Amino acid sequence: MLKFFIKIIFLIFLFTVNSYSLIISSVEITGNKRLSKESIILFGNITVDKNYSNEDLNIILKDLYQTDFFKDINISIKNNILKIDVLENPIIENIEVNGVKNKSFKEAILNSLSLKNRKPYIETIQKRDINLIKNIIKQAGYYFGEVTTTLSQNKKQNSIQLTYDIELGERAKIKSITFIGDKKIKDKKLKNIIASEEDRFWKFISNKVYLDNERINLDKRLLENYYKNNGYYSVKIENSFVEFDDDHSFKLIFKVDAGKKYTFNKVALNLPQDFDIKHFEKINKYISKLNDKNYSLNSINKILKEIDKIALLRKYEFINADLTENIINGNKINILINIKESEKFYVEKINVLGNQFTLEEVIRNSFIVDEGDPYNELLFNKSINNIKSKRIFKSVKPKVEQGSKDNLKVINITVEEKPTGEISLGAGVGSAGGTLGFGVKENNFLGKGIKLDTNLAISESTIKGQFIYSKPNFNYTDNTLFTSFTRTQTDVMSDYGYKTSNTGFSLGTSFEQYENLFFSPEISTSLERLETTDSASTNLKKQEGNYSDVYFNYSLDYDMRNQRYQASEGFINTFTQKVPVYSENRELVNTFQTSIYQKLPAYEMIGRFSIFTSAVNSLGDEDVRISKRLYIPPSKLRGFEQGKVGPKENKDYIGGNYISTVNLSSTLPQLLPSFENLDISIFYDAANIWGVDYDDTIDDSGKIRSAAGLAMDVLTPIGPLSFSLSQPITKKSTDITETFRFNLGTTF
Repeated sequence: MLKFFIKIIFLIFLFTVNSYSLIISSVEITGNKRLSKESIILFGNITVDKNYSNEDLNIILKDLYQTDFFKDINISIKNNILKIDVLENPIIENIEVNGVKNKSFKEAILNSLSLKNRKPYIETIQKRDINLIKNIIKQAGYYFGEVTTTLSQNKKQNSIQLTYDIELGERAKIKSITFIGDKKIKDKKLKNIIASEEDRFWKFISNKVYLDNERINLDKRLLENYYKNNGYYSVKIENSFVEFDDDHSFKLIFKVDAGKKYTFNKVALNLPQDFDIKHFEKINKYISKLNDKNYSLNSINKILKEIDKIALLRKYEFINADLTENIINGNKINILINIKESEKFYVEKINVLGNQFTLEEVIRNSFIVDEGDPYNELLFNKSINNIKSKRIFKSVKPKVEQGSKDNLKVINITVEEKPTGEISLGAGVGSAGGTLGFGVKENNFLGKGIKLDTNLAISESTIKGQFIYSKPNFNYTDNTLFTSFTRTQTDVMSDYGYKTSNTGFSLGTSFEQYENLFFSPEISTSLERLETTDSASTNLKKQEGNYSDVYFNYSLDYDMRNQRYQASEGFINTFTQKVPVYSENRELVNTFQTSIYQKLPAYEMIGRFSIFTSAVNSLGDEDVRISKRLYIPPSKLRGFEQGKVGPKENKDYIGGNYISTVNLSSTLPQLLPSFENLDISIFYDAANIWGVDYDDTIDDSGKIRSAAGLAMDVLTPIGPLSFSLSQPITKKSTDITETFRFNLGTTF
């Protein structure tokens, strides 16, 4: 590079002294081995029979150096011939990174490098890349890592093999976390807020005890948000710093200036005259409760989110809210929210990129906004979540760009497809034997987003086969069409004296009735035969015969999750009712479920709380048929074998009229950095089943079953592997437990 600048200075001087110009008749190039003469002429923007001054030659020289193809260039004119002698930079044949086992970490390093395969090798850029690698590994906590390089040159082909040898060493651990300054809150509380943790022997598998710059920056944001949500409006979290202790450990120190505690004095909305104030009554009611309360950032954000929702529901597409904060009387804050019409933007075009197998209409039909519609941020984000929820793409990357006019937006959606076919094998091992399941699923049949699912479940007494078809955006609408065919045979003649065979068919649809409220009506039919032996109970013998049933089923889902798949915030409420249209027993089934998702203080963890209740009752004088009775779903009570819990008549598990379950679970942070494809969660399940309509003496309402355990999901070379370990906590002596369950699948 120094040689380059010397040449430039020399040429400037030479051309200043010799200011004449010449017409070149031809171009003579020497030293080039890889690049053609024509390419060099093109790069230098050289034209024969053109009058060239010394200044023009200087421009050619700079243009050629800027290509990065040349290590040295000499240029001159002799006898009207432009002579260019070059020394080419070698081409990088391949770049290797050694010493990093984690695949994602290794790819991140390679992607960050300025030098790339099949590009010219430049020594100065390589030195910058070395420093870049050092910063990357330092950011990941490897403060004592070393980077060396090896160059293997092929002089014949003028190419280079570039190898970075990385010695990561031990990751720096956090020995202690200290808060100094005007903190006003105890260290113990602050430590629970941040993501970083002090190294302790019982945290040997925790990733948060390592020094990580990104996590420290997150800690600062978490601290600032916590203080601002507790009244400390002017809090300052000064740059955290670390002190090297010994043995590759550090002291992490945060300097906090909490300042004074502030309260809301007055919070008000300022609406345009033509806006109906009734639409904002809910917000005004909430605002009125904030007076004299501690300043809270969450409270303000809640108001702004509600304004966005109102804007969407009331078709005020083009409004925004400006926030003005004024401090009065030393520690009181006036908040004025000015709502005004914003600049009007429209969707000019939606481009779908990256799909090779999936039809474009599958993606476009997931969009709530269309070309020509007003651009709305909420609808845009909801559309992206709709695409992600299909679970047929590895990644969905949206980008909004300026259109052909100032008021137009272009939406680009880039998707990366993933294998959508799946073969699964599942098994359960418990105290009374085992269960086996097999299934084949395709989530994107013919590239149309159609879901096909066929599965077979086998236990000692039951065989169940099922086929499910689901078509989203049916007939170019927002409706989903689904149908299923089910065949079930249960044979417990030797133990309980009866067997059943059931064939069922269903047809239904699903659509969004109102904002976030989904309605799913369905018609289902079934044919069933129930046979008994002399060993069956008297009540079972009464139910022997053939049955045909027609039901109208519907469900209402109020979905306020941030996304349907892998939700981390929000909730979903579901009510389902099964109403008999034609049935000899005429059972009415009501089911309600609510699930709440919440990010836990430890930022990498997501907690889930769920309540499930179900009831079946006969609308006539008949008893609820044994095949229609309720059993606790296996997903609601792990640790117990399906159908082998609850009221019993002799040896027969007869189910119940009522079910209630509570489920608590939490994902765990990435405990093992080297195993990025491993997801671990802990859970606690509690459930009860009770009520036998034909015999009041059979009562199991007083016994709550519960279990806790660990669930793991691993992406293996042959497909996803899921398994759970469960330990029953409370149970009845007649219950049959199941401690281990696994599922192995592969995609195609």
